[in-house]
Amino acid sequence: MSENEKLQKAVDLAIASGYQLKKDAFEFLTTAAVTADPTEIMSKALQKIESLKEKPLFIGRDTLEELLEEEPKIAEEITPTPQTVKMVEGKRKFQPFAKEVESAIKIIEDPTDKLNTSGTIEDYLGYFRDRFKRLEKLLRQRLDVRAAASIIDALKAPKNTRLKIICMITEKRESERKTLLTIEDLHASTIALIPQNASEKLQKKARLLLLDQVVCLSVMKTRSNLLIVEDIILPDVAQKTPRKASVPVYAVLTSDLHVGSTKFQREAFNRFILWLNGKYGNERLKEIASHVKYVLIAGDIVDGIGVYPNQLKELAIKDIYEQYKFAAKYLEQIPDYIEVVIIPGNHDAPRKALPQPAISKDFLTLLQESRNIYSLGNPCFLTLHDVEFLLYHGRSLDDILSTVPGANHSNPEKAMKVLLQSRHLAPVYGEKTPLSPEEKDFLVINRVPDVFHAGHVHVLGYTNYRGVLLVNSGGWQEQTDYMQRLGLTPTPGKVPVVNLQTLDVTVISFS
Repeated sequence: MSENEKLQKAVDLAIASGYQLKKDAFEFLTTAAVTADPTEIMSKALQKIESLKEKPLFIGRDTLEELLEEEPKIAEEITPTPQTVKMVEGKRKFQPFAKEVESAIKIIEDPTDKLNTSGTIEDYLGYFRDRFKRLEKLLRQRLDVRAAASIIDALKAPKNTRLKIICMITEKRESERKTLLTIEDLHASTIALIPQNASEKLQKKARLLLLDQVVCLSVMKTRSNLLIVEDIILPDVAQKTPRKASVPVYAVLTSDLHVGSTKFQREAFNRFILWLNGKYGNERLKEIASHVKYVLIAGDIVDGIGVYPNQLKELAIKDIYEQYKFAAKYLEQIPDYIEVVIIPGNHDAPRKALPQPAISKDFLTLLQESRNIYSLGNPCFLTLHDVEFLLYHGRSLDDILSTVPGANHSNPEKAMKVLLQSRHLAPVYGEKTPLSPEEKDFLVINRVPDVFHAGHVHVLGYTNYRGVLLVNSGGWQEQTDYMQRLGLTPTPGKVPVVNLQTLDVTVISFS
């Protein structure tokens, strides 16, 4: 009998007994049919249901999973890309490989102790000058930009002279197929035009331009001060060969716990903690857990207070200190041999303006009562066994998703790619992302990481761009009323695990 025939027989058995199958139960039986007889599973389920005082109208996945605690292989669900696994309890003694491996973590850049600004107009002018200089330097590393001129040189050039200039986009006006840009550098400003007869390739590049982005424009001088744009060059990153660890240790990438929210997936996170301890999951999953050496949490440890409209109605814990205390009860259960790194998000206790300092000692002490935690600022740069990580919560992804044509919450990794191409974590000023006018712009991506990890969007997504692994790690919060109004559908409880020796990603679902 084929798998489909066995599956149909199981469904017919449920219907004949007077029950309907939920969608998740059918999906479970479809997966189980690969390694087990779904008819036997259904027979056991019906026997259990018949013993209940109150019998359900529908049979759900949870009912079927409870029957398979002694058959862990049945609940394994694997697809090649991404690799996703559903779990039940395994029984073999857990012997963690990572426990015998010495940690190798090095902090490269942390803004926490370097933040100092009074917020004056002069500070903002200095901040944008520093941004421009840093991005200009990155652009000039490109062979095709190295000889770029200033705007003043372009304005002095004879008519029809072709040259390249490095500039910041300060205004963008679009009408039909024509785009008008106001651009400036450290000494002058002017107008640049992408004309109606420009190629579709150039038109597309123009549509993707962001305000306050620093770019190189290939232009032709007209008889006036107007410059005709013939090409747009972003700072971008060159193709690279990523660094890899010499030993097979793994890093778990996660974010957006939102402890304290009524929407926090408490049971799923409990399963995650049990899995890290080798107490949850089949043998395949326990093998993965045994190699986990690092857990990186990219912000929003707690839900905070007063962060979004009507948040109070969805808070289970209405005191932020108590929220951190509750979060500590989870984090302290992560095995001691696993290094935990946290950065703040916009729901956490530090200031909201970027860059954010590390979570203060008042709250960090609550988190570190039973175990050591690396608490760093947002963003930060570190290496794990020589693999370079850029950690960033991701607040500015809101601006990218609302500005870039075609961008949406379903594919946050695409918005992360825009940040990497801009070589800046928050290129747009004055929208949803508050920026602090520091003397140095810590949001410029000077170093090209091997792994760029962000959160905030609550949707799992990852991709590889020119040798850089981009991962948005989803979260642990179900859809809030505010998310629903924004049209955001989260994917909670799905955890990407990165093998540092290969940079392969395995996604494990705990929901």
